[in-house]
Amino acid sequence: MLGAFAISVLLAAFGAEAKQNHMSDDQVAKQIIAESIASYPGPCACPFNTTRNGSSCGRRSAYSKPGGYSPICYREDVTDEDIAEYKQRMLKK
Repeated sequence: MLGAFAISVLLAAFGAEAKQNHMSDDQVAKQIIAESIASYPGPCACPFNTTRNGSSCGRRSAYSKPGGYSPICYREDVTDEDIAEYKQRMLKK
């Protein structure tokens, strides 16, 4: 029988993996979007972001401009394949 300490160690080791395995597709999509926006080096990854002075990025966003960065901003931009790849990547961690 495992003691309380051993159980807590096992839960800590497998907790993140279990959490990722049980995320809904919408939760995964939100995470993909958040990571995409966070990886953009400036404040205007998406049209709904705001500049440093508080104005809307709108058409000045990377999302709205062809070429260069292509951040993922909306749920409809996340494919089923993106979700499957994300879940697979999380299983390997």
